Amino acid sequence: MPNLVAIVGRPNVGKSTLFNRLTESREAIVDDEPGVTRDRHYGKSNWNGVEFSVVDTGGYIKGSDDIFEEEIRKQVQIAVDESTSILFMVDVTDGVTQFDKDVANIVRRSKKPVLLVVNKVDNSERNSYAAEFYSLGLGDPFCVSSNSGMGTGDLLDALIKTFPEDSGAIEGSDLPKIAIVGRPNVGKSSLTNALLGEERNIVTSVAGTTRDTIHTRYNKFGHDFLLIDTAGMRKKAKVHEDIEFYSVMRTINAIETSDVCVLMLDATLGIESQDLNIIHLIVKNHKGLVIVVNKWDLIEEKNTMTTKHFEEQIRVSMMPFKDVPIIFTSVTEKQRIMKVIDTAMEVYQNRTTKIPTSKLNEYFLPLIEHYPPPAVKGKIVKIKYVTQIKDTCAFVFFCNSPQYLTDAYKRFLENKFRESFNFTGVPLSFYFRAKS
Repeated sequence: MPNLVAIVGRPNVGKSTLFNRLTESREAIVDDEPGVTRDRHYGKSNWNGVEFSVVDTGGYIKGSDDIFEEEIRKQVQIAVDESTSILFMVDVTDGVTQFDKDVANIVRRSKKPVLLVVNKVDNSERNSYAAEFYSLGLGDPFCVSSNSGMGTGDLLDALIKTFPEDSGAIEGSDLPKIAIVGRPNVGKSSLTNALLGEERNIVTSVAGTTRDTIHTRYNKFGHDFLLIDTAGMRKKAKVHEDIEFYSVMRTINAIETSDVCVLMLDATLGIESQDLNIIHLIVKNHKGLVIVVNKWDLIEEKNTMTTKHFEEQIRVSMMPFKDVPIIFTSVTEKQRIMKVIDTAMEVYQNRTTKIPTSKLNEYFLPLIEHYPPPAVKGKIVKIKYVTQIKDTCAFVFFCNSPQYLTDAYKRFLENKFRESFNFTGVPLSFYFRAKS
């Protein structure tokens, strides 16, 4: 089970700076909602070979002079519920504030590991001030400077020790795992209920994981897989949830746990930036993808061209990854529901395809000979050998000067490859390395 770390705390203590340092990037996972001036950030991190995900929960003001309002409490509570471990961040220059005490009360009651991170400790004098934070009752503080990186190594050493050795094996974990994801109100619950609501006697509930993600076994019509729930099967938290943030946390968990993601769109809204961010997350995690355009019955005066135009809009907005199956459905009318499952299983098969090295070279080397890489700065690149990395959809090209390969030529190779091999719905990774 992937490890998910949430950075919590009041605004302006340096959470985003620490996030940037841990992930070396800023990735927006959802778009700004009307009236709320913030977005959510998600990234991957790796420390000493241990990979984990990081969510910057942020802190924000929404039409109020009170910087710590109920919305922040909601987000902290959701982060506590959904994460493997918590980094609770405070600012040494401000000392212990009432806002810090409020957050501490929330995280202290959780059963999740919490590391107290005292930021902006960039000299010995400030290091002595950190002792004040023992009063929060969260153990020894980790003194860091997010800006310079000082102290983050010790923090990360301690963080990875909090990850469970076995996060809870899932019964039937060798089965394909399919997650239904998307923004709120696109029909995830309706599709889940349509799939599981009938013949429940042949659907067996499976024990959840440490973060309470529910896996339900679907075993009928010739298919056998685990359906990963993001559509409300989980019991609601004891707080009134920030639905947008809650959906982000659940989406991250579901995507990282899955093999194939079924992304649902609302036909009446089209594809929006929030959908594209979820697609980016799926691609980043190398998961299979099926796009389902729901509520197609609500589109009036449609014809064959309407479908083609809508599909083209989606593919253009997704570029360069556009080799994805797109299905138009009406879940309430039970239109093409089984096609969703059939297609998701086809994508799973594509994702697990292994191509022998000999076959790869038989295909690529003549192609490269006929269409060689363009010379850059007088340098001629010669690709000599291709192989697939074990248990992945990643391919390594060994060549003399990989740094001179253009992005356009890399896309050319991938496009030609997709024309000859069926990897529809699967993000591919092409790596170019110097041959020693």
